[in-house]
Formats: sequence, structure tokens, C-alpha cells
Amino acid sequence: MSLFLQKFGPAIGWIDLPPGFLLSVIIPVYNERATIRELVTRVEAVPIPKEIILVDDGSTDGTREILEGWQGRPGFQIFFHERNRGKGAAIRTGLAASKGDVVLIQDADLEYDPVHYPELIFPIVSGVADVVYGSRFLPAGPHRVLYFWHAVANWIITTLSNMFTDLNLTDVETCYKVFRGDLIRTIAPTLREEGFGFEIEVTAKVARRRCRIYEVGISYFGRTYAEGKKIRLRDAFHAVWCILRYWRWD
Repeated sequence: MSLFLQKFGPAIGWIDLPPGFLLSVIIPVYNERATIRELVTRVEAVPIPKEIILVDDGSTDGTREILEGWQGRPGFQIFFHERNRGKGAAIRTGLAASKGDVVLIQDADLEYDPVHYPELIFPIVSGVADVVYGSRFLPAGPHRVLYFWHAVANWIITTLSNMFTDLNLTDVETCYKVFRGDLIRTIAPTLREEGFGFEIEVTAKVARRRCRIYEVGISYFGRTYAEGKKIRLRDAFHAVWCILRYWRWD
């Protein structure tokens, strides 16, 4: 059990969820044929009532065909973009379809382990938080050691974001962003970013609304570019532009 849960309460699965509670897990997918089956198996194994919302963002490697085979599966909603529009666009499609009391963003590449769902939703379910970020830089489980300059870039982007939002996050670029469902569905129509700029935009908008934000340490199993990692240097420059844009404008 994590230090967070030892301090603040037992893991979900051992506590009572509100009657009729539903978690919406939004999974943007782009060319993840090698990992999508295992990822969905892990998500399904988490003992929390949930809907799984898969959004294929124009995959060309056979991922789309896998998802087509899951259509009609109980507890699943599956959507397809006819062309690759970006992670932010896929998340927006998922948000529009979500019905859960809590909404969680999950990447499809196995870098982030669904075993952390209990810790991630606990602050919201217990009423102390509106938003929870899973931080790769707080004490938690194992971390694969990879790119030094990625870590430096993440620190710079997070620090700049904090300067303009007046937050003290440790990991603004994390995949694991969890929201009260009613809150994020109110924000969703204002979201503009099609790609990885979503991370900065949504952070600026929850900060502007003075939401109660928590971070929870998570494990991280990063990929190399040969293994399919997609983020590039241009995404870091765009993140800086987004920090400036969403500081002043909505």
C-alpha cells in the first residue's frame, strides 16, 4: 500500500464507493497494436466500476482493426478518427462521451500502470480534491531509467507552468490526470489543443478555476523511441507557447 493511502485511508476496493459510482477511463490510441490488448486487460482488472472509452486517432498499424473487434463489448465505448488529429483531440472525443463521476486519462503504451487507479481516485472520492495528477517524480514504485534531457525538459516545462499558474506541481506532463466528472465536462467545451498541448491547457484551466489539485506518486515504465515513444522536441517548444497562451487567454 502506498504511503499516501497509509496516511489518508485504505485503498479503494477496501473502502465503500458511493452508490452507483462510475469511473470513466479515456484511452487515446495511436498505432499501439503491440500494447493495446495488454493495457485493456490491466484496466479491466482494476476492481472499480468503470466504462472504458477508447479513441483511435487514425491508427495505420492494425490497432483500428483490434478496436473494431471490440465494438459492442459491455462497458466499452469505441470511437475512430479518420485521420491522426493528436492526443488532445482524442481526449476531447472521449470527454464528450464520458458519463463517470470521475474521469481518468490513460495512455495506451504501458508506460503507466492501471494498478495506481485506487490511489489516483481516492482524493476525489474522499472529497478532498477536484483534480489529481499522477507524478513520476514523487516517491512510488519502480521507474525505468532513460533520457536525461527528457527529464530536464520536463522540469523546465513544469517549472514554467507553475510560474504562470501559481501551482507547485512536480509533473505537468504526466499522462495520469484525473478529474471530477462534472468539472472536466464543464471545461471540455473550452479545450482547443489537438496534440500534447492538452497537458498545459487543461492545467491552466483547472488552476484558473482554483480547483483543489493533488499529486500522487506513481511508477513509470518509459519507452525508447525504438519501442514507440512519440513525443518530440517540437512538442516541448509548443508546450512553452501553450504556457504563455493559456496564462492570458482561455
